Amino acid sequence: MSRQLASKLRKTEALLKNGHVAAHIPQTVKYSSEELRRMLERYKFVFIKPVKGGGGHGVIKVGRHTSGYYCTRLSQTYRCSHFEELARVLSTIKLKRPYLIQQGIELATIGGRPIDYRVKTVKNGGHWEFRAMVGRLARPGLVVTNLCKGGTLLPGAVGLKRSLRGFSAKAKRREMRELTLLCISVLEAYFPGIGQLGFDYGIDRSGRIWILEVNTRPQ
Repeated sequence: MSRQLASKLRKTEALLKNGHVAAHIPQTVKYSSEELRRMLERYKFVFIKPVKGGGGHGVIKVGRHTSGYYCTRLSQTYRCSHFEELARVLSTIKLKRPYLIQQGIELATIGGRPIDYRVKTVKNGGHWEFRAMVGRLARPGLVVTNLCKGGTLLPGAVGLKRSLRGFSAKAKRREMRELTLLCISVLEAYFPGIGQLGFDYGIDRSGRIWILEVNTRPQ
């Protein structure tokens, strides 16, 4: 039986122990109104996510605009003129569970729709095998790419070629594989008994790879 780890924060804290991996992790903190205010002073937008859960359920994009703030959950966007109003709106639309705040990344897009990548690995006889590397293209109008929320599945190489002009798709796939293997070694040291992992990667418009999430029960 493969070990399950539900907490996104625990996995992030472990990965941050490795300097090379840490350079690929968006800034992530526990949710509070004060932390949200601080993160929005530093970043144009952030995502708030349940500490436990998957499938894009409960994910909210929060950002600044010229006349205040906005927050988007699925296809519904709320606009707020000041931070206190934003905090009140969030208190009504967040799920009743702990949240984290993650630095927003301007993902590469296809036709204006953000795309990220799922890399699935399984331990087989003491060795880790790559089982899948696929792109997930967000449904038009949504900020989450999850297939259960209407995202479109693409072969990884196709997504890379279509979203990253001027970069080698083969080199980016290799870079993701190498980063995956390094992350596995870090996570196994902290959480013995894990047997399958799904890595969600985002690539920004400059070609930098970001680790958005790691799942121990990938779908």
